[in-house]
Amino acid sequence: MTRPTLTNAQPRRLFLDRHLLLRPGLGPATGADLDDVLHRLGFVQVDSVNTLARAHDLILWSRRGRFRPRALDTLVARHRTAFEHWTHDAAIIPMAFYPMWRLKFDRDAARIRDRWTAGRRAGWDDEIDTVLRHVTDHGPVSTRDLGGDDRKGSSGWWDWHPSKTALEFLWRSGRLAICHRQGFRKVYDLAERVIPAEYLNRRHDDRDIVDWAMWQGLSRLGFGTSGEIAAFFEIATRDEARQWCAAAQSEGRIVEARIEMADGTFRRSFTTPAILDAAMCLPAPGARVRLLSPFDPALRDRDRAERLFGFHYRIEIFVPEAKRRYGYYVFPVLQGDRLIGRLDARRSGGRIAVRAFWPEPGVSMGKARIAGLHAELDRLRALTGSEEIAFADGWLRG
Repeated sequence: MTRPTLTNAQPRRLFLDRHLLLRPGLGPATGADLDDVLHRLGFVQVDSVNTLARAHDLILWSRRGRFRPRALDTLVARHRTAFEHWTHDAAIIPMAFYPMWRLKFDRDAARIRDRWTAGRRAGWDDEIDTVLRHVTDHGPVSTRDLGGDDRKGSSGWWDWHPSKTALEFLWRSGRLAICHRQGFRKVYDLAERVIPAEYLNRRHDDRDIVDWAMWQGLSRLGFGTSGEIAAFFEIATRDEARQWCAAAQSEGRIVEARIEMADGTFRRSFTTPAILDAAMCLPAPGARVRLLSPFDPALRDRDRAERLFGFHYRIEIFVPEAKRRYGYYVFPVLQGDRLIGRLDARRSGGRIAVRAFWPEPGVSMGKARIAGLHAELDRLRALTGSEEIAFADGWLRG
């Protein structure tokens, strides 16, 4: 049987469309519209780095230019239409997905109990009941409320005091939930006091959860190998993913297609007939220049980004002479269906300070493209609360 084939421009556009980066995002970025964006993305990674804006805020802003951080806080802390937990990393996830996370709670509890026993300070597991009782009796807590004078040790970032480790374990295993944040500090409470009952009390069979996770992951990626699909939510194991793909293919639910990579090679991936049909009639991408977060879901798999877009991206990249080529934390820049470069910029003193922009090989920075970059930075001022943009001498490199 001949496998369907997508030439490189088609999967690039399909992938970006599934990540809400192909078409203009015109919604108000509040309430139901923001819920819809989060649901269509599947999750938004949370990260503390704040050189321009928090990662989760920049991810949503790149899809909805009217987005402001307070709107996301409202979904999590007031409306309870989203919750915080873990995919491949800490993330904000639609509340409707919460029942599917019960399998992840159980698996995370078993895995991290074994891993943290060797990697955290001794005695944290003895603190679990004490911490749980404290939250039950006294209500929401942050790490500042636990541990007394026992502060983080000096042997590393993860050298937590035992009560903090117990608190994180109770969250990762689903017994606690994040009810809100104070600044960026997590505040925890009992899950039953945070999660709406309709989601808290709903149960699904493990097999149904795996089927849901694989199907939902595929629909948001557009195409992928079994491992790539499983990695989307990190709920299904790799063995479960392979078995699911084999069964779904035999049932005709998915098909195998040839996906052309940026270097002209082809990669076999799973997709669906409906997705293939949609790929054939996608609109041409616009000319807008978009600034992306380094943690954007479209870029989280760095190897896939390189295969599909020819964009070699790491937070920090070194030349053979071991000298830094780019800044430590640079922002990918997208135009249309092409990643055109990376930007080193910081928010400082009421301004956006642009240090450098490195175009990708073969990208010409003519007047129109430079104007597009300027326009994107000007749009960014409203998100960051900046009054002006300052360009360093020689900021345009290459």
